[in-house]
Amino acid sequence: MATTKGSDSISKRQYKGKFVTMYESLFRGEDVTVIYPNFWNELFLIKPIISHIENEILKLNDESLLQCKKNINLLVSHCIDSLADENAYRIVYSIQTLSVILSSLYKKVNQNENNLNLIETAFGAGNVDDRMAALIQHSNLFLTGEYPLNLKSLFINVFLIIATGLDNVNQNSLLDYVMCSSIFESLIQLLRDTTLRNHHGYNVVLLLTLLVNYRKHETTNPFIVKLSILDDELALHGYGQVISSSLSSFCKHFTQLRPDVQISWLTSLTNMIGSIFVGEEESKNQQIRENNALLLALYEATHLNRNFVTTLAYTQSDTSVPSTQHNSPVGTQMTEVTTQPFNLLAIFFQYCSIVIQATHTEAIMDNVKLCFLILSCISEDQYANSLMHDANLAFRVQLHKMPMHHRKLNATTAISQPLAATLLDLIVEFIMSHMMKKFPLELYHHCIGILLRILCYQKRCRVRLNYQWIHLWTVLMNLLKFITTHESSLAKKMNIFSLATKVVNILNIFITYGDMFLLSPNTYDELFYEIIRMKFIFINLNAMGLRYSNNDTYEYKESAAKLINALVNMRDILNHFPPKISEWLSKENISTPTEKQIMDIIIQNYDSLTLKLQDNLDQFDRYSENTSHLKFFDSLVKSIIYTTRTSGCLNLVDSEIILREYHNASQF
Repeated sequence: MATTKGSDSISKRQYKGKFVTMYESLFRGEDVTVIYPNFWNELFLIKPIISHIENEILKLNDESLLQCKKNINLLVSHCIDSLADENAYRIVYSIQTLSVILSSLYKKVNQNENNLNLIETAFGAGNVDDRMAALIQHSNLFLTGEYPLNLKSLFINVFLIIATGLDNVNQNSLLDYVMCSSIFESLIQLLRDTTLRNHHGYNVVLLLTLLVNYRKHETTNPFIVKLSILDDELALHGYGQVISSSLSSFCKHFTQLRPDVQISWLTSLTNMIGSIFVGEEESKNQQIRENNALLLALYEATHLNRNFVTTLAYTQSDTSVPSTQHNSPVGTQMTEVTTQPFNLLAIFFQYCSIVIQATHTEAIMDNVKLCFLILSCISEDQYANSLMHDANLAFRVQLHKMPMHHRKLNATTAISQPLAATLLDLIVEFIMSHMMKKFPLELYHHCIGILLRILCYQKRCRVRLNYQWIHLWTVLMNLLKFITTHESSLAKKMNIFSLATKVVNILNIFITYGDMFLLSPNTYDELFYEIIRMKFIFINLNAMGLRYSNNDTYEYKESAAKLINALVNMRDILNHFPPKISEWLSKENISTPTEKQIMDIIIQNYDSLTLKLQDNLDQFDRYSENTSHLKFFDSLVKSIIYTTRTSGCLNLVDSEIILREYHNASQF
């Protein structure tokens, strides 16, 4: 027995020594066939020592790199040619070798070493077209054929290594050869199959997302075109299920971390969400941090593909199946809510309710902004709105709420309601919980924009949603109160008048068109009652607008003037009803009227009220990804690239495992 162990040890040392010697000669620029005449035939029958190849490449200086460039070209070329071999060892070892070569060369490029030309160094001048075409041809064969799952992972990883090679994806010119290929169709095929999707789903969606973002504003991106016209229902559902699986795992993980004590709960929330973006607790939070990529994937699908809307409402009874081996759920216990039939929209709303609670860092603010951009795309789509307002498509979505001093968080089960009502609850929660010193103006603009789109749909289609509108009106009025209370600090730093005008116009929509979509006349009466009850908010807002609109040196003078114009109906309501109420109280000799008595007076005096029909209240500019978003998305893609590189998901699968799969499947 000892002799056998000793023989094995000697054999391993001999193997390692031969491998090291061969590669050292190769990277010295020597003609390795002089020393090893059978070098290229034997090379891919020897298991590659990945770390050694990487170290050899990384330690090359400019002079030695120039000397061995021809050998690197030959090595890359033989790696690609060996993919056509019938020998399992050659295929596995060659794709692993190619992966580490490309990964190592990209590392040298990112070290900014004298503007290293990766394409010329790896493929040679004039060879890249032929070599990349061959690589993609072989990759398509292995990705779509009956081959081991882990081998398919190696081929996906090669393209992920390329896509994440440079910090700035737009400078990665090797991707030009990927863009004009048929790899898109092969990746989509993987999403159609449940087993393949569970194994490769996350990396496939990640790769598609990165390729869609390659020079998207500089030239025609074929992947954008293909994704926008994709109408394969199975593939679109698979794409959506990858996203819903990961977001569902995030929500379950959050629920498990949430203790009963509110202070501890907030601390846990801050630590958990903070870890997503600042890179703490790498291994523990890897799956959570990866949601950034999936959110961008969701954004691209909802923004580009009208057919994807059907996937948003696709109901599934189990969202816990992992989308990849790197993205498995942290916990296995499911709450009562998550065992209900769910769809991607419901899960996404729950996810949003979590991340909006901790907007204390720029990274999380960006994450919330992306969520709101997705909601903007969804809420302006006619079909998506019809699904969200369908009373027969009711879901029980547990929205998480931020602990606040003036309210208690009761652990009540969410009610079953249309998704539009849940989205309105989410909007109400965001508005209520973000009236803070560090005022997130841009997020408020996005939030109010989503609300406007929902109301425009309801008005246009005369949809009477069963919703407690008073909750929305109350937070909108409280937001206006917050703005007037903190005008001295806010008005100096930002254009609060533009936001205030949008909020007032939301109320104007209810005033002008409320009879077309509110559930009952009594609901309409409640709106007027609330405006009158909160009259000092509008009086103070009007006074603030007048002050700044008359200030010739104020930067946002014109916005203040627009606010004054938007308040015209509020002024008419407050000039009309309070005198009528006072007159009636005096006549009846009543000092403390009931709500019903005030409502009766309002109803009796509608006919004598004159309101102004304002232009374009029910209009909005459809979302378009323009130049103002460039910096945001560039930064987001860079963050995703960095996270992918450091997450370990590009680590090569052990070749022994793949070869065992080959033999078990009797493929060779």
